[in-house]
Amino acid sequence: MVSKENPRPGGRSARVQAAVHQAVRDMLASMDRADVTIPLIAQRANVTPSTIYRRWGDLQELLADVAASRLQPETEPAKIGSARADLEAWVEQYADEMSSGVGREMIRDILSVADTATAEKCSGYTQQQLRVLVARAQERGEAFPTFTDLMDHVISPIMYRILFEQAPDAGYIRGLISRLMPQDAAKF
Repeated sequence: MVSKENPRPGGRSARVQAAVHQAVRDMLASMDRADVTIPLIAQRANVTPSTIYRRWGDLQELLADVAASRLQPETEPAKIGSARADLEAWVEQYADEMSSGVGREMIRDILSVADTATAEKCSGYTQQQLRVLVARAQERGEAFPTFTDLMDHVISPIMYRILFEQAPDAGYIRGLISRLMPQDAAKF
């Protein structure tokens, strides 16, 4: 999402964003989504509605921005053992979070805005996590798929299923990884 104004990092701009984001999260947790409005968010965040309109443009842009911030990973993928084990654990957690009710709502919010910057930001979070896994495997000297193969053959089918079918289970996810990383594969 491209901000309507050019906020400075830190200071008042950061406080306003934090207050508005918190107000949105609180309201979505405590009331029906259809009842959430910019004036109510502004009141709860102790800012004017014009501040929200100026910064986010409309409610959908704000919801997408809040969703994107919630999808930003707090840590790197866990180190479970082998590169494959790390990948399986991370992908299962990713699919579980994204296919949850909250995860699906966030995906819908992000994809519903015309500006693709927010969706690209979320994709960037996933890419960053996968790049950590690829780099970790390279450091260990373990055979591992490329970043592009992971996006095309693991993440993309999972997201398709989350968006249009039933949420993928652990067996489906392990099957995707097994097709990409056969147990006897020497290297990629």
